[in-house]
Amino acid sequence: MSSGHADGHPVILFDGVCNLCNRWVQFVIRRDPEGVFRFAPLQSAVGEQLLSESDSATDRLDSVVLVEDGEWYTKSDAVLRVARRLGGGYRLLWPFRFLPTRLRNRLYDFVASRRYRWFGKRDRCMMPTPDVESRFLAGGPTAGGDGASDGSEGDTPVGEHTEPG
Repeated sequence: MSSGHADGHPVILFDGVCNLCNRWVQFVIRRDPEGVFRFAPLQSAVGEQLLSESDSATDRLDSVVLVEDGEWYTKSDAVLRVARRLGGGYRLLWPFRFLPTRLRNRLYDFVASRRYRWFGKRDRCMMPTPDVESRFLAGGPTAGGDGASDGSEGDTPVGEHTEPG
């Protein structure tokens, strides 16, 4: 990652209009109190710039992407590496990396292809709350979705605690 946006932090690129993806980002934020990870929606200028630095960025707009130490990880590889970095019980997911990638990604793709139907979609990328704003890379959305919405959750800011506990 030559752009230097994240100052050595791993960067998670995610679908900013996907409710499931936004919930996953909130999940990671709550379990990363040291602020190791940085985030950017795939639809943002920074997300698009980072994707353009990858050799095979064209297939990544429907996948979570982890950029870590100059390496690019997508789909189940990205999720497993994030879980490992979160530590605690989430490290127990790391041995799943020994399953064939094709099998892991088949499950990932099954959920990803249904994520809007099952979890809904926002009209535009969410806005982080002030307490986590510094963890999001600069650059607003360049494409705010297709305008379709199922009316779920709208613009719940990332960082806002929406689950009990």
